[in-house]
Amino acid sequence: MSEDPGEPQAERRAKRKPARESRRQAREAALQMLYQWEVGKTSIAEVVRTFWTVGPASEHPLGESLRAFAATLAEGVVANLERIDPQLSESAEHWRLSRMTVMDRLILRLAVYEFVFETATPPKVVINEALELARTFSTDDAVRFINGILDAIRRKLEGEGEDETR
Repeated sequence: MSEDPGEPQAERRAKRKPARESRRQAREAALQMLYQWEVGKTSIAEVVRTFWTVGPASEHPLGESLRAFAATLAEGVVANLERIDPQLSESAEHWRLSRMTVMDRLILRLAVYEFVFETATPPKVVINEALELARTFSTDDAVRFINGILDAIRRKLEGEGEDETR
């Protein structure tokens, strides 16, 4: 099927997914909160409490439900590191978490949190959202790196319910 030259692809895409874009903005906010937590060595509770009051987040705040979603993601990642990080370590062959860039590590943690605890979002959507975050906040190499690790974790998680005799 050929593209309609009268309507640019970006305009068609914008018409189809305003809600997804909003959740993407919430994920971006959650990632920024996690960055403040990790780099600033501030408690996640303090970061969530102050995030919307300073900087760019205060100029273009999200609605209350998206703020809550962002906070749930950020707080959930921090609260569940003991479950998230081992999965990353097992799937990131030849990479220690401490060697990863801060942003790549946080994007991976956020996606694994969604895989395990926010199961209403399909895993392929979680991976796509993580790749978009990587395109925005990291490098092209990171996009490939993150995709490989998340796909391995997705396959492993989907296989957990299968017969272990295989």
